[in-house]
Amino acid sequence: MICALACPLSLGQKAASAIETTNRPCYNERNTLKQNRSETGVMTLMFRKKIGKEHTIVKTPFECKRERLTVRGTEYRPKGANLPIAIVCHGFMAFQATVSQYAAALAEMGYVTYTFDFCGGCAINGKSDGLTTEMSVLTEAKDLESVLDYAASRSYANPNHIVVMGCSQGGFVSALVAAKERYKIKKLILFYPAFCIPDDAHAGKMLFAKFDPNHLPEVIRCGPMKLGKRYVEDAMKIDPFQAIKGYQNDVLIVHGANDKIVALHYSEKAYRLYQAAIPHGTVQMEIIPNGGHGFSKKSDKIAVERIRAFLA
Repeated sequence: MICALACPLSLGQKAASAIETTNRPCYNERNTLKQNRSETGVMTLMFRKKIGKEHTIVKTPFECKRERLTVRGTEYRPKGANLPIAIVCHGFMAFQATVSQYAAALAEMGYVTYTFDFCGGCAINGKSDGLTTEMSVLTEAKDLESVLDYAASRSYANPNHIVVMGCSQGGFVSALVAAKERYKIKKLILFYPAFCIPDDAHAGKMLFAKFDPNHLPEVIRCGPMKLGKRYVEDAMKIDPFQAIKGYQNDVLIVHGANDKIVALHYSEKAYRLYQAAIPHGTVQMEIIPNGGHGFSKKSDKIAVERIRAFLA
């Protein structure tokens, strides 16, 4: 079944939401939170740990171009220069706020972090240009490439230290882009990556819809989204496990054992492929017991700790 819905609001997401808009308790139990708004209206987020060390993260909107379309997102910038870069990609029908908890965690670790809405990739709340009927995995790959170029051009960012993370369809897209030689991605983090999409396209099914793959309609209704036949046609062109082989650096895959949307065996196959292709790198896989597609509060806590350990 073609995937992938947004993660439900977990503890981390609720914390990220609190960081953005309220004075409620903050990112984690070890931190306290203060909010200041500068004269320019930029929200400054200040984390004060019990040990007394203070982290300041400035959260600002950004935009960049992908051909005629504008990609819009959010930058989470900690203090410092020559900062490592992290980019976090949301899943099918989701939007950037659904991965804000991961962006907040990465920024706290010292990464200048970017979330964004894929063009035409959001069922609701999307801020980027583009129609859902013009979106596909391949157009989303171009969106990610545009954000990579933007992030690498920032004077305070280190273009030689880039982490890319993606959830579900965003994970598939991240793996495709990471395999390209143009982008020297140091670490790749894939949460329940939707390597199932090409198989589902050939089988004539996706999340809420069935269709004849040999006689595609112009528009396919998939729950709240209208997709164009381009979505299926582009997916059919991809051999996912051939396409991701070019990536040669560290990988972390996290997948729920009870995922009913993207079967676990897709990630297991990717894990074996990366192990063979990356003999001198770190290839890790975490299977979360009872985890589904889009992690619960408990599973998300485990997943964030795995990110911390992987990047340490």
